[in-house]
Amino acid sequence: MKNRSIDIALTGDEGSFYVSERKVYPRDVSGRYDRLRIAAVVWLLGMFYAFPWLRWDGRQAVLFDLPARKFHVFGLTFWPQDFPLLALLLIIAGVSLFFFTALAGRLWCGYACPQTVWTETFLWMERWTEGDRNARIKLDAAPWSANKLLRKGGKHALWLGFALWTGFTFVGFFTPIRELATRLPFSLGGWETFWILFYAFATWGNAGFLREQVCKYMCPYARFQSAMFDRNTLLIAYDPMRGEPRGPRKRGLGSVLERGRGLLEQFAAYDYVFRASRHPSAADNRVHAKGTITFDRDAAEPLPKFAPEQLGDCIDCTICVQVCPVGIDIRNGLQYECIACGACIDACDEVMAKVGYPKGLIRYTTQNALDGKPTRVLRPRILVYGTLLLALLCAFAWGVSTRTPLIAEALRDRNALYRETAEGVENGYTLKLVNKTERAQRYSIDLERDDDNRLVLRAPRSVAVAAGDVASVPVTVLAPAGTHGRRKIEFVVADADGSVRKEVESSFFGPMP
Repeated sequence: MKNRSIDIALTGDEGSFYVSERKVYPRDVSGRYDRLRIAAVVWLLGMFYAFPWLRWDGRQAVLFDLPARKFHVFGLTFWPQDFPLLALLLIIAGVSLFFFTALAGRLWCGYACPQTVWTETFLWMERWTEGDRNARIKLDAAPWSANKLLRKGGKHALWLGFALWTGFTFVGFFTPIRELATRLPFSLGGWETFWILFYAFATWGNAGFLREQVCKYMCPYARFQSAMFDRNTLLIAYDPMRGEPRGPRKRGLGSVLERGRGLLEQFAAYDYVFRASRHPSAADNRVHAKGTITFDRDAAEPLPKFAPEQLGDCIDCTICVQVCPVGIDIRNGLQYECIACGACIDACDEVMAKVGYPKGLIRYTTQNALDGKPTRVLRPRILVYGTLLLALLCAFAWGVSTRTPLIAEALRDRNALYRETAEGVENGYTLKLVNKTERAQRYSIDLERDDDNRLVLRAPRSVAVAAGDVASVPVTVLAPAGTHGRRKIEFVVADADGSVRKEVESSFFGPMP
């Protein structure tokens, strides 16, 4: 068979597949969702920066002590033996993401994701040093001057200080932070220095420069979220039936609901959206809205000039685009870049209030509600996710509450299966006792004997084990001469008041008959 080479066109008429990212300059906005986002940022960053400094029972409240293989979370201490609980916690986090996404969209992305939280904080510092959107655009376009150098230098100094504080706090979750603070800045270990600088650099780069590109290109959640959405999922959407056709108008023109025009028919409304996206207005071109919403590539006729009475409620001010932290135009429909932060809702509501129109042109709603169909909150996937999440939470709570504060293991002597002495047949063991409490404990060791009480335990009457420590206790079990074969035995370890009791099974061996 003759080989044939086939030319593959790597690019079409549109040029390179690589598109240089245009910087997004989010405009400041105020409103109920902005206040909710600020509250979430303050609460989450407050926990991150405060928890390592809190004390609990004489130790750091939250400390992941890797060398000692202990995780302290307030009154709980997790050991390597508690790994199933960690695995269960990760499963709970995954199912929670599915549940809340199917129910209310990208709540995690808009209000709780670390990328969103730190980017919002860096934006506050940027606005404080360089001004709001228009001032920042002018500053970036201006030639270098003392004013520009001062503002840019001040911004990066704030960013760098905050990033280093973040890196220091991050390491403080793994090394006692008070001790770490006393060794700043020249007495830190090599790995401590590396991780502080690495995490600071990651924070500075992700929150200061990459920003929305992390959400669009690096985070997988944006890619598979569509698998969790349906027409009853709560999402941020523009109402084209009310808003189209968009355009400026003189003050005094009432809303479509007031002047009798009413809502457009659905097909006509979406046709106007499509045609507006193919032929952007001058206002749209100025804000450089971007996104990956895909429309058919068929040619579209530009929108005609409408009489004021024919216009919808959207005045085409583009402020919804200007406030968007990822720079998309929500009027083009649901896009995977949208992080559901609600900034466009606050902006649109503010504009609607100024022109005297009802709020809610952009709002949290469902696709079914937009199309005039009933919305079902309780649907099969919500019930399945909710039931599974509740079961996992109950299992985790039960697992944490029923953890034993004592781990006891019996290790047989590997050098000899048994030893024959003048007193009889003896087997050697090493009992490993792990005190998982925060206080020193004293444990007694006993042996569950067989029916004729022929076995004798030779071991300390009690063993003291420090808080969080492991003790190795050598013990011997003696049987009379003539004992043959294998039999099961059980060591019993109990604390002083008998409230904690652990049975450890093992085997006793004698000569084979």
